[in-house]
Amino acid sequence: MNSAERQNHGGHEDAIARGAAGGGARTADFEAGGQRIAPWITRQLAAAWAACGAFEWVALGYLAASSALIAVFAENLAHPVKLVSVQALVATMILALCLVEAWVRERARGPSETFSAKFWRFWRHWYPHLFFLFCFEELGKFVHLVTPGWQDAKLMAADHWLTGVDPAVWLEQFATPARNDFMQFAYLTYFGYLLVLGGVLYYRRDWREYWSVMTYSATGYAVGYVIAILFPIESPWFSMAGAWRGPLEGGPITATINFIEHFGRVRGAAFPSEHVAGSVAALWGAWRHRRWLFWVMLPLVACMCVSTVWGRYHYVVDVFAGMATGTLGYVIGGWVMTTEGSLATEADKTSGAKYARKCKPEQGISTRPGVGSLDGRGGYPPIKQLTEDGGSRSGSARRYWRCAAARARSRHRP
Repeated sequence: MNSAERQNHGGHEDAIARGAAGGGARTADFEAGGQRIAPWITRQLAAAWAACGAFEWVALGYLAASSALIAVFAENLAHPVKLVSVQALVATMILALCLVEAWVRERARGPSETFSAKFWRFWRHWYPHLFFLFCFEELGKFVHLVTPGWQDAKLMAADHWLTGVDPAVWLEQFATPARNDFMQFAYLTYFGYLLVLGGVLYYRRDWREYWSVMTYSATGYAVGYVIAILFPIESPWFSMAGAWRGPLEGGPITATINFIEHFGRVRGAAFPSEHVAGSVAALWGAWRHRRWLFWVMLPLVACMCVSTVWGRYHYVVDVFAGMATGTLGYVIGGWVMTTEGSLATEADKTSGAKYARKCKPEQGISTRPGVGSLDGRGGYPPIKQLTEDGGSRSGSARRYWRCAAARARSRHRP
């Protein structure tokens, strides 16, 4: 090997050595970057979970439970990986929304709210309705996840045992275009109960009551969804299609409902009736937090329950099961709301303080703790007692108790 060859060979060895050193450095940088990213992701997940409240606990719990069922019974589905991926995406979106809203709210503290804070607060409070819609539509994709075949024959037998007839068929003798339209309208009112009740509470900035109502509904829906997965029911619309003389005829409302049912109906998930469960949960929420609205909703909910059988959407047993599920959601959801951290934000306290500043001092009440107290012992009555008492009063008495509750909340601010 001459001198030129030795120089070239030495140059190649140096290049190889530098390349190896560079590759090792890049590997070390990549590993260091990975070590930095992992703790960051962990911190963000922890912050997102801390920003969640009772509603998110229920929603994420349902997504986790249904994903676990999909994983266990994956052989019964055509696209289990796709379904789990969609559920994971929805869970990620919920966590991201909670995290962003908390981040924006934390940086928007001041005498006036920014547009960004209002925007994210709106979506933080109103996305539950979209979540309910997603879950219901998704049920049609894994209604036979656990149990193959439909179980309608059992509910048909139960209906006949309870009433002595097939209710959906028996009611046909009373059908007229006007009655059909009324019943279909009553069926449509289902979509308004939670929206109206939530809208009233949102407008009044009663955040704790708002999230309580959402948690009642979420819990009732989650229980109903799991039952629907385990016990698939097709509904009379399909299982008894040849038992009546013809479709229900009516005016524009009936025509609209028939169009929606023909092209967008979810086949299955009829037991328990999620319409009834959601309506009853909202009705219980109105009873507890807005009593006057309860009396407005009660006759509408009663008609809506009848309309589910009249319109051939549910069996009578579905309706009773929906009532039980909605009530169970109210009971369990109320218990969940008593858990520490169930209200993720401090908005209820800050809004209470702002409301207290707007209230004029009443005789016997002072904004200072222990002065002119309501209970006569130098302290205020429990906040829960104040709000519940205020909810059943009217006029100046209601304002009196609301101001007192607001002052009590402001007093307990950290």
